[in-house]
Amino acid sequence: MKEIALYPPVKSYLEKQGFTVKGEVKDCDVVAIKGDITVIVELKVSINLSLLLQAVDRKTLTENVYIAVPNSGTLLKKQYRLVINLLKLLGLGLLLIEPNKMVVDPVLDPSEYKPRKKTKNKERLLKEFSELVGDPNIGGSQTVSGRMTAYRQKALAVAEYLTNNGPTKASTIKDSLNESKCRDILYRNVYGWFEMKGKGVYGITPKGKNEYAYWEKKRVLIE
Repeated sequence: MKEIALYPPVKSYLEKQGFTVKGEVKDCDVVAIKGDITVIVELKVSINLSLLLQAVDRKTLTENVYIAVPNSGTLLKKQYRLVINLLKLLGLGLLLIEPNKMVVDPVLDPSEYKPRKKTKNKERLLKEFSELVGDPNIGGSQTVSGRMTAYRQKALAVAEYLTNNGPTKASTIKDSLNESKCRDILYRNVYGWFEMKGKGVYGITPKGKNEYAYWEKKRVLIE
């Protein structure tokens, strides 16, 4: 599909709203005017950075700027909610066009965006930041499975203790490490590192030994 194929349905849609519509006016794909209201629409076959930069630049001419794209794009299908939030943040509107029917669906109107603060998420972020010891991750390089977290650091401390001291009572490890969550870490055994050896006594599994060695080596390399 070419961009010019998007023009007729967008023009028809705006004209039904009472606008006078013209294409390619001073580098703007579509300009529509009704009274003192000016609308600019930028046409693209998919959402990309070039389109967003172009649309943001049009905001210097009018607040009423839309982007119009087919509703079949990969980005829209996989990250629809994030795309909508980004457009809201930029103050842009979105017109989706059904490729087969060439019908316009006005999904979003331009408006000032004031995102709702997610207090709990921020609290979790600050808690993780404060509990994370040092700076163990290289920004931009870690996957979720390979990221050091505050919880993993605590689990590694327990694994290190068991590696050096053998099977030990949870209460003893708790007191030695001064870690209030020690029992919970051993009981939940999120990573499969620990095993019960007796009443309240825990040891480290072969998997725990291997992964402790892996993380210890990784820590040394980062430092």
